[in-house]
Amino acid sequence: MTHEQDLSQTDSLTSANLSEKKALLCAKAAIYKNAERLRVLDLSELSGFTDYFVICSGASDRQVQAISESVEHAMELAGTELLAIEGYAEGRWVLMDFGYIVVHIFQEALREYYDLESLWADAPKIKIPSEFYGSAVTRLN
Repeated sequence: MTHEQDLSQTDSLTSANLSEKKALLCAKAAIYKNAERLRVLDLSELSGFTDYFVICSGASDRQVQAISESVEHAMELAGTELLAIEGYAEGRWVLMDFGYIVVHIFQEALREYYDLESLWADAPKIKIPSEFYGSAVTRLN
């Protein structure tokens, strides 16, 4: 199975909710580019502007950009349009707006500084299926 086929297969996800499935698809695409400390937060009961945050880290500007490209490609294959993107050129914090999903890809220092997980501490965390990680078990959430 090719990477594109693997990323476009949301049927294997166990969630019945399409938004959650696509948030997990973003997570899977980020993992494919070795994203670290991945979190998927359910904001559907807490926010009026989005249902899910996907938050992860990259080690360099180029890795942050590569994660962003992987997420955009996976969502495009799934038929979801990227509405807006900020920070791609700098590669320190890329914010991707898919409407009901917002993806934040940080370099670690900025992630710690802005600490979105603490700001949204009341948001339930969605478990990322372990099979998304393959043999890379060191990155499990």
